[in-house]
Amino acid sequence: MLFRYFVINKPFQVLSQFSPVEHKQTLKDFFNVPADVYPVGRLDFDSEGLLILTNDTTLNKKLLHPTHAHEREYWVQVDGDINNEALKQLCSGVSIAADGKQYRTRPCKAIRFDTAPQVSERNPPVRFRKNIPTSWIRLTLSEGKNRQVRKMTAAVGFPTLRLIRYRIESLTIESLPAGEMQELSLPEINKVLFGN
Repeated sequence: MLFRYFVINKPFQVLSQFSPVEHKQTLKDFFNVPADVYPVGRLDFDSEGLLILTNDTTLNKKLLHPTHAHEREYWVQVDGDINNEALKQLCSGVSIAADGKQYRTRPCKAIRFDTAPQVSERNPPVRFRKNIPTSWIRLTLSEGKNRQVRKMTAAVGFPTLRLIRYRIESLTIESLPAGEMQELSLPEINKVLFGN
């Protein structure tokens, strides 16, 4: 069997699946891949960025199993002028609801961007409110609970406005515009994800 590996930059308001859903865009509307290729993990409908598509089920296990703790970096625009205290709380872990119970997130890295990162325009754009500032942070996690980033920023008082998964290990979407795709070989995917 020929294994195929694709890296995509999932646009905003696109479901992380190929099967059709009434009135919602799916990956099928943007990406033409073989029928046996599926996403590794997922990104929420209202999140954007890096997603890997493959028909190699072993990659799914290697990347998603909690014992492997792969780094995932998110670029997050939050509502308000985020302060150092909130960043410290994010770094040391916060309490969120996960699987119907309270869960304390693992320590992570949370760094504020000095200036907004260069990202593609979102369609539709984040609402603009003249009197309420926004700020961007770089949040690096080694776990992936459902809607974890949104729950974390809300827990420290700065709700997420825009969420982009920028990196998994050393694989990034740096030169991949929203809605675009790149195919990698097995040696390439192993190098960027597992360093071998």
